[in-house]
Amino acid sequence: MTVEQNDLTMRPIAGREELNLFSRLPYVLNEELEDDLTAGRRRPEWMWVALRGDHLLARVAWWGRTGDDTPFLLDIFDIDDSSADRVDIGVRLLQTAMAAVVPADTRPPEYNRDVPPDWHEGEVTRRVVEDRMLALERTGAHLFVERLRFQWRPGTPIPEPTGRLAFRPVRDTEEIITLMTLVLAGTLDAHSRDHLTRMSARQAAIRHYEEELARYRSPRDWWRIATLPDGEPVGFVTPARNDYNPIIAYLAVLPQHRGNGYIDEILAEGTRILSTQDAPRIRAATDLGNTPMANAFQRAGYANFERAINMTWH
Repeated sequence: MTVEQNDLTMRPIAGREELNLFSRLPYVLNEELEDDLTAGRRRPEWMWVALRGDHLLARVAWWGRTGDDTPFLLDIFDIDDSSADRVDIGVRLLQTAMAAVVPADTRPPEYNRDVPPDWHEGEVTRRVVEDRMLALERTGAHLFVERLRFQWRPGTPIPEPTGRLAFRPVRDTEEIITLMTLVLAGTLDAHSRDHLTRMSARQAAIRHYEEELARYRSPRDWWRIATLPDGEPVGFVTPARNDYNPIIAYLAVLPQHRGNGYIDEILAEGTRILSTQDAPRIRAATDLGNTPMANAFQRAGYANFERAINMTWH
């Protein structure tokens, strides 16, 4: 499908032979595109370009989970920052591509963009982020949450166990879902709080489990329940590996045990498990407003290497 508007041509790429064209605009995910196409996480028909002649002025791409027929996330949207009408072009491409890619009468997938940790401070980096956000807003999107992305590198010290907590594997799916339900009380996570406006805590926990934790192919033997010496659960951590990196997928303390510093010991255990797998790095993320969690990652030696902008459509 090719759409001509005045002097602008908008179309999906023909295939991997056009990856060089698609990658003319720089972004951190460019190096992953070829593998994503091979694995089925991207499809040429989900990757659109806006051209004036042979000049790439904008691009947009969605990402999907392997085996899914519809995209899960809008994670690439770029415009030529030297173009005077860059925002208008971005809007036109978004509207055209979304009409072709997003199934009718469905909510568009969430938008995610990784940005420098200090993007607010520099005039150029701020304009780059805000121009893209403006174009998305003109299609009906709004800022949902800003997140902090963290990274741990081998050689960073891992605190030794204090003996206050014991750790054991998760017994079964019901146990982890029950704990996930309990920790939603008082949660600071924006996605969880949004889910709780539309469903019960248990329904939200099941959805989170099925849409994320159950899909990781890494061993569930890595997951740990933290307990007091008498066996009472205090919290849990789910070290995992996604399609790209080892990660701390979920980290939480039960409401009645918050404020005792247990988060540091639970995070250390999760980090220790992944470090024994020769991980070149460990990634994690939390909302900008979740100060206790962000502080825990920083105390554990995780560096805030990026932020992420999440936008959604009503």
